[in-house]
Amino acid sequence: MCRVISVCNQKGGVGKSAISCNLGVGLARKGKKVCIIDTDPQGNATFSLGIDNRDKLENTVSSFIEREINEDPIPAKEYVIHNEEVDIIPCNIELASYDYAMMTAYNREHMLENLVKELKKDYDYILIECSPSLNLMTINVLTCSDSVIIPVEPATLSIEGLQLLIESIRSMKKKLNRKLKIEGIVINNVEFRQKEDQRNIEELQEIYGDKIRIFDSMIPKSVRMRECTAHGVSIFRYDPNGKAAQGFEDLSEEVLAYAG
Repeated sequence: MCRVISVCNQKGGVGKSAISCNLGVGLARKGKKVCIIDTDPQGNATFSLGIDNRDKLENTVSSFIEREINEDPIPAKEYVIHNEEVDIIPCNIELASYDYAMMTAYNREHMLENLVKELKKDYDYILIECSPSLNLMTINVLTCSDSVIIPVEPATLSIEGLQLLIESIRSMKKKLNRKLKIEGIVINNVEFRQKEDQRNIEELQEIYGDKIRIFDSMIPKSVRMRECTAHGVSIFRYDPNGKAAQGFEDLSEEVLAYAG
């Protein structure tokens, strides 16, 4: 049975793309068939997997939304690009212009669901990267997801904005998607020797640890992570023996073990 996991945080710069892509590759390395859907108009996940011509692609999330609005669908497989160990449905800046059109469309909260339903028969995991805002596209993502992974950094501002996101997800569960769960919080970009990071991790665990699962696997701060993104490959290919790759290896095992 396919699991649909959204990677969501309304705060930018917390590592949604890095986690979507490298967790996806980590799961694929363990024998799972994985598709990543990029719904961020910045297209960072698309670029991170080596697709640097994203603004010239014909079939993207934005073209899917356009076809849904016009009731002129094409098969889901036409959007899929095979890349490294995972498949990806790309996104580009065009998606930013569709928010208003979606607002006035019929069934506006469920448009992405048609794409996901068609894909589910072919994959073990579908990971969906959200944009850094709680817009209608993000609502679409949460409506068709089984669970949410929330990436945060061990920084005060990152932790402070977390409660709003949690409340929004719970509201979504009540109104649009009864099955939606928070799978857990992933702490990303950690400098383990920094006392400030340690204090913020302890604060996060104190506030949320008895309410929401906090993954044991934390992703260390790493220059290699920035470099692998620039090269359009996963951390497993760029620096397979490094600490960041080990962090994602451990995270993949935790996600596989999750029983809901």
